[in-house]
Formats: sequence, C-alpha cells, structure tokens
Amino acid sequence: MRVSLTWLREYVDFDLAPEELAHRLTMAGLEVSGIERIGGEWDNILVGSVARLGPHPNADRLRLATVDTGAEQVEVVCGAPNVAPGQKIVFARAGARLTHPETGERETLKAARIRGVVSNGMICSERELGLGDDHDGILVLPDDAVPGAALEDYLGDVILDVEVTANRPDCLSMLGVAWEVAALTGNPVRMPSTEYAAEGDPITTADLVDLRAPELVPRYTSALVTGITVGPAPGWMQLRLQAAGVRPISNVVDITNYVMLETGQPLHAFDRAALAGGRLIVRRATTDEPLTTLDGRAHTLSTEDLVIADENGPVGLGGIMGGENSEVSDSTRDIILESASFDFANTRRTVQRHRIEVGGKRGTEASQRFERNLPITLPPVGLRRAAKMLVELCGGVAAQGIADDWPGRHEPATVTMTSERMRNVLGMDPGLETSARTLRSLGFDVSVADGPDGAYTITATVPPWRTDIGIADDLIEEVARIIGYDAIPVTLLPPTGEPDVPDPLTRLKDDVRDALARLGNQETISYPLVPMELLRTTIPGDAPQDPLRVWNRMSPDQEYLRTTLRGSLLRTLATNERGIGRESYRLFEIGQAYLPRGPRHQPEERTYVCGVLAGARAARSWIGGNAAAPDEMDFFDAKGLVESLLETINVRARYEAADDRILAHGRTARILAEDENRPIGVLGEVHPDTLAALDIRASRVVLYEIDLQAALSHREERDRAWQPVSRYPGLRRELALLVDETSPAGAVADIIRNFPSVMTSALVDVYQGPQVPDGQKSLAFSLVWQSPMRTLTDHEVDVAQAQLLDKLRRETGAVLRS
Repeated sequence: MRVSLTWLREYVDFDLAPEELAHRLTMAGLEVSGIERIGGEWDNILVGSVARLGPHPNADRLRLATVDTGAEQVEVVCGAPNVAPGQKIVFARAGARLTHPETGERETLKAARIRGVVSNGMICSERELGLGDDHDGILVLPDDAVPGAALEDYLGDVILDVEVTANRPDCLSMLGVAWEVAALTGNPVRMPSTEYAAEGDPITTADLVDLRAPELVPRYTSALVTGITVGPAPGWMQLRLQAAGVRPISNVVDITNYVMLETGQPLHAFDRAALAGGRLIVRRATTDEPLTTLDGRAHTLSTEDLVIADENGPVGLGGIMGGENSEVSDSTRDIILESASFDFANTRRTVQRHRIEVGGKRGTEASQRFERNLPITLPPVGLRRAAKMLVELCGGVAAQGIADDWPGRHEPATVTMTSERMRNVLGMDPGLETSARTLRSLGFDVSVADGPDGAYTITATVPPWRTDIGIADDLIEEVARIIGYDAIPVTLLPPTGEPDVPDPLTRLKDDVRDALARLGNQETISYPLVPMELLRTTIPGDAPQDPLRVWNRMSPDQEYLRTTLRGSLLRTLATNERGIGRESYRLFEIGQAYLPRGPRHQPEERTYVCGVLAGARAARSWIGGNAAAPDEMDFFDAKGLVESLLETINVRARYEAADDRILAHGRTARILAEDENRPIGVLGEVHPDTLAALDIRASRVVLYEIDLQAALSHREERDRAWQPVSRYPGLRRELALLVDETSPAGAVADIIRNFPSVMTSALVDVYQGPQVPDGQKSLAFSLVWQSPMRTLTDHEVDVAQAQLLDKLRRETGAVLRS
C-alpha cells in the first residue's frame, strides 16, 4: 500500500518526520518497507501558465508557447499535441535535472536552438518529471496551481510503502492508516463526508439488484446516479491516484478507485443503458458460460464462479473485475454503483482458477481486498462516499435511498476485556484510563465499569473497518502495540519444574541431521508439492500410484503431495549441477512424504531422510597428480555412510540384495532392521535412464532413503560405553574364504565382527577368476585378535579361529581357501 503523506494529512494531523513516522508505524505492527520522496530533485522547476501559443516559423508540428512564471514570461518551443492557452503547466528552466524520456537517465536541461528558435526551457511531461510513463503530452496541472510556485511545494510528496499483513485489510486504505497515526500521535481523525443531495426518484432494492447467491454475497448494496457527464477527473484526484500507483482513466472510474483507496471498499460502476433489463442479477455462473473481462481476456466459467449479470448474461466477475459489455464510456449517462461484501474464499479460488493477474501481480486491487475478508459493515460507507462524489464531480442526480440486500443482518460486534486478563497476558496493566483512551483513538466505542481494588472491565464496540478483533486478547494486543512493546517490563517466566522432554522423532531427526553434517553432507530443503512428471520418474515400483492432488494448485510444479523424497533431492542435484558445477555432491534432505491410503482417507504422513552422493570421492590434489581423474563415489561409499549413520543413532541393520524401479539391478540393497528383519530403507545406484530423464550430468549417482519413523521403533536407547584401550598386543591374521558367489559379503563380515576376541576386522579383497572354482568368490579379511586381560598366544588364536571357521561354514557355507 502506497501511502501519500500529503493525502494522509487530509484525515489526521501530524508533525513527525517521515522516518520517525515510519519507525513508529513499524513498531506498532504496520511495517513500512520503504520511503519515496517525490520532488526532491526538482530544482529550477516551477508552476507556469501558458499565456500565448503561436506557430513555429520553421516547423509545422512545433509551436511557440509563452510561459508566464509570475515573475517573467519565457518563450519555449513545444511539440506536445495537448498544449493550449490558459493551461497551468510545469515549466523547467535551463539547469533543471530531468529524466530523458527514451533512456531514463537524468540529464541537465540546457537552452537550445530548435529549428532556428531559441527555447529557454521546457514544458514537461509526466515521464520527464519521473511521475509516470506518459509522454504523449505535457502534464496539465489543476486550476488551483499558482504560477511561480516551486513544483516541489505544489506536487512534492513523501510516499510510505506499507506492507499490510493478511489480518489487517483496513490498512489497505488511507483511513485505516490514518487511524493508526491518530492512535500514535493522539490527534483525532477527520472522517470524510458521505452526505449528499438525493434529488432523484425513490428506489428499492428490487429496482437495482436481484441477489440469487446470498451464500457467496453476504451483503450487496447499490445506488443509482443519473445524468452524469463522463470526462477527466479533477487534477487533485488524478495526482493522488498517481501517487498511490493508480492510472487515472475517467472521472467515474477514478472516483471508484479513489474511494477504494480512501475507505478500503472496492466499488464498480455499471453503465445502466448497457444492462438488459436495467438491473443487476447476482448469481452463480452456469457451466461453460463465457465472459470477457475488462482486460480483454475471455473466460469460460463454472458454477463455482460468482457473476454479476443482466438478463442476457454475465457483465462482471463478482469481486474481481467487470466485463467489457458494461464498461463505462464517454456516452454513459446513468450508472448503477456496486458496493458489496463478497465471500473471501470463493474470491480467492476464482482468481486462482482463472489465473487473473494485473501488472504482474496475482488478482486485482479489488480481489486482494476481498480475499482478506473485508467487514460486512463497510459497503454502504464506500457506496455513499462514491455517490456523493459522483453527484458533485460528475453532475449526476442521485436516486433517493440505496439498495441494501443484507440477508444475515446483525449488530456490530462487541468485545469485553478485564484488567485481570490484561495482567495475565501482558504481565502488566497500563491502567483503565490509558487502555480506554488507546482503544478510542483507534475508533472503538468504549464503555467502562469499575470493580473492587482497582479492577475494571472494558466493553468495546468494534469499528466497521476492523475484522481482526474478536476476543479480549485482540483488544489487549491493540493496547500493547500502541503504547509500545518496549513499555512492557521484561520478566523471566517462573520455572514449572517439568523437565523438557523432546519428541522422540524430533530428537532422532536432529541426531540424523548432525551425524550427516559431520560426515560432510549438506542439507537441502524443498517443497512437498511436486509435479506428477517428477513422481512418475522417481516413484518406487511398489509405491502407491495415486498421490493426493491439490485441487487449487499455485503452479503446475506444485500440484501433488510427494510420496517419496527421491524426486525432490534428485531435482535439487540437477539444479546444483547446472548452477554450481562442483566436482562432487553429498546432499541430504529430511522431510515428509505422503502415502495414499485410498480415495476416502487422508494420506499417511511419514518422515524420511534421503541422500545422494555424486561425483569425485576426493578433490583433485597435487598429491595424486593434477592429471589424475579422481575416482567416483559408488554403492560402497553410500553403504559406508549409511552404516556410520545407523551406528550413530543406535539402529542395528543388515542389508540384502533388492530390486527398485529407479535403481540399477545388482547395485541395490534393502536396509533391514536386524532385530525383526523389517525394511527401514533402501540404497543403490540410480539407473542411467532415471538420470537422463532428470537431466543429471553425473555418470553415477548413489541414493539412500530411510524411513525415520520405522528406524525410531528399532532405535536402542543405550549410552555409548567407554572402553579402555587394551594394554596387551594384538595378533593380526589374514583369512581367505571361499563362498557362493550369490552370498553377500556382509553376512560373513557380521559374523566375524561379532565373534569374541576379534577386536577389528576389515574386508580387504573380493576376487573371482583363476584358482577360484566356478560359482564361488574369494573374500579376504584382515583380523586383529586381542584380549583386554592378557596377551593371547598363537595356540589360543588358532583354536578361536577354528571355532570361527566352523561357525562361518555352518551359517554361510564359507570355507578356508587353500
């Protein structure tokens, strides 16, 4: 919301510097994100008057204008088509700094000879002054402009760029901001008049509107103004609209925009002569009903859309935009003025469904206000204000009365607050006088009741422009933010005595995040909504194929709730490859996947950690030679990482060969909980077809995905016991074992690692070829036998090793290779 301080002063007095006012508004909850000064660089630029206008002796399209600056008359050459004698214009002397209309650069104006005539200045357009983009003609000032006045004094302004939160639609208006300033300064608000002479014939609601969809339009008010003359709006109105970022169009349209910016209530004017039947029908659209809106776009409507129609069809999209077929034109004489309360949820859905955008922003100025749930008491306020201006500025005659269709009529809301609740919420009580004065300054009608021992009760009637006030705590917040949060004393909360016990899943996620970060991985975060194409490419073969679709998607890339994190992380990898181009990537994400449970059930939300490894195992280094290409990370790098992770979080697991649709056959393993043989995850090398589908450049990518909720049920709550280093030497032995080629090496390694007196073990070689029988493979292990109590003898190790070999033969079929 662009707030002109010149315009704002029409409603409330204040003498604060713009920076101080911006700070105080921000501290009160109305953030000011920027301050723009208009006219700060307008040196040597004055208000002038065109005293005479004559032809240029050497050019048919140029004219000589004599400009009266009050102190002198200056002749300038002007080529603008709209220049005329008697106009109040902007005159720039030589030396003024202006914006070049073509390049946009600031340049110093110099006296110049144009087709043989010296021009000692320039009559300026909006673009040259930096006020807008119009360069088709000169800027014509209102008649009240005084020749000789500095333009900065006449048009200079300060604009506050206010960021309005979703719960404060009242601050999308000048009056809403005025009430905030009034509360901060203690000055009263001057409300604009809504009284006007209604000299036309009496009207009833049935004369103007037929409300057929009250569930979507809680209140619909309208007025009839006849005999208007359409033309330009007054100069002062145009200047205020331009300061607010709105382009002036005509007096009728400008009045509806002006009142919207002033009161916050959107309005629309319909040409009554263009309405079949002479009245409005407010109804739901029919299936595939067509409508072309004012922006020239053709829409195909549905029964979910609200339309303003006549007897022949739609003439506007309710609460969003009017139709071309009822647009106010120069020939318009009678108008029906609409001011209504539209259902905020339906308005938002319609905007999204039809992809309505204006100036690159979603929705229109009207829909952005209706989507925030404007108060139902506001429509007649805006209607009467606009009707008054149509009568006074357009020469119209207003009919007696207004049409007000309000099926669910109710009294203004009241909220009660006690001093006890104030102390409980704020930890302090500013007192009855301060609290009541603050609420009154914000427009509340306040009544008070004293109680014993200084207690009190305040009952406040909520003003018609506030929809965010509903409970006592809302009133307390109003008092707190106006008196200043820094006025609230800081106190420590008393201890409750209850220990802080974190949620087990949250603690597990933190442990996983810390462990992976220590192992050199980087965390990524992505949206849980993904396109169907990504799911089809990365979803496991045994996963549900009917993910939950968001009915009212924000974009095609955010349409379905993901059933796996794989696609999100692989897409992140592809994006980083294109943008960063590093030699290696170690990425992971902890997030939710949503597993479908049937058409009539909400999906099951599961928490996963998913990670990918891609690229070089180690960075290039002079140690290995710059020319040497580093090895790529593979399945075993990921397996080692997963083993370290599971060991850190106290989950015992084993691995078995598996198949997965997007992972390479023979390089994929299922991760099983050791105690119950239940699957908790998967790891494997991503299939080349999947890499190509996602435009991933790396030739090898290894992926792992672990269900953290499944892992949590197998997590052992055990402290890491400290084990002293043995004082006695160990004895190293090498074992070469023959096993079936289909037997996993992990099963053999687990038996060796857990055998008594084996301090460390490592698989150092896997071999198939000559000297190994067909159908078998050789596994070479390096073992260290060691006792914490004494030095082991060779005989003791021989006996223990024989027992180990016997156990391996019985459980895995492994035999000692001769």
